[in-house]
Amino acid sequence: MAALLPKLIKDKETLWLFAGVLIMAANAGGAWSPIGDVTTIMLWIGGQVSAANIITAVIIPSTVCAIVPLIYLSFKLKGDVERPLDNELDEHKKNPTTPFERNLVFYLGVCGLLFVPVFKTVTHLPPYVGMLLSLGVLWLVTEIIHRSKNHEVKSQLSVIGVLRKVDTPTIFFFLGILLAVASLQSAGQLDIVATYLDTTFNGQTTEGIYIINVIIGLLSSIVDNVPLVAGAMGMYPIAETGFYAADGMFWEFLAYCAGTGGSVLIIGSAAGVAVMGILKIDFIWYMKKISLLALVGYLAGAGAYYLQVMVLGL
Repeated sequence: MAALLPKLIKDKETLWLFAGVLIMAANAGGAWSPIGDVTTIMLWIGGQVSAANIITAVIIPSTVCAIVPLIYLSFKLKGDVERPLDNELDEHKKNPTTPFERNLVFYLGVCGLLFVPVFKTVTHLPPYVGMLLSLGVLWLVTEIIHRSKNHEVKSQLSVIGVLRKVDTPTIFFFLGILLAVASLQSAGQLDIVATYLDTTFNGQTTEGIYIINVIIGLLSSIVDNVPLVAGAMGMYPIAETGFYAADGMFWEFLAYCAGTGGSVLIIGSAAGVAVMGILKIDFIWYMKKISLLALVGYLAGAGAYYLQVMVLGL
């Protein structure tokens, strides 16, 4: 989406504003899905939440988190968006694939992603097995439909061509984070932090759970949300019953807070870092124009979850 926006919007200020909204929407959209955001994926794989429960519990707060800033901007913004001139050369518009091939790969990819939660529920195997199965099917189909094309074109369209573009440094980055957090857990530091939070905010009460998770969400805008969620998973083992049980309130609210709290600063989420790198958004500009909107949306979604649980009992 960040690569698409410059083709739709010419003015830099307007482009950055839409990109800021894009960051908030991407984080809010990923928080409620077991395959939509890294932090929710971690909680799902770790057994803290189930696919069906996290969707029903967090989709409303996530929607509120995205809609509240959009409502404000809808009344504030006036005028029309100026489109850039189309300077694309004719040779760039040539596509070696047919509409059928493009649609087939698109729908197979989407269905493969949606298949992963179903695969885990039915087989009880790790989600990555379902993802590899989907990748294998997509790989086989692309090899078949592009078999008659020359090698240069085929190498770009098949799965092997995509694998060459995988962002390996990012994978190692997350691997290093998880190793560091596991080291802190083995050394007992996470237990000390968990005890401090429980003592300070009374983590065995509903109000304490809310305060702890809201703080974790705001911290995720400064420190990446992946180590914070990994740390929380290490600090609080899954209990048999109560707030910390599987599908308990702590884990549900943590998925929301960690997923959406990173929008408050542009460096707080993978979406923000990606957009900042692609569109060269200034950190201070984001703080002035977007951070307050993101904070209002984040707190509105947290309030929606509180009403959903405490008032409606959902």
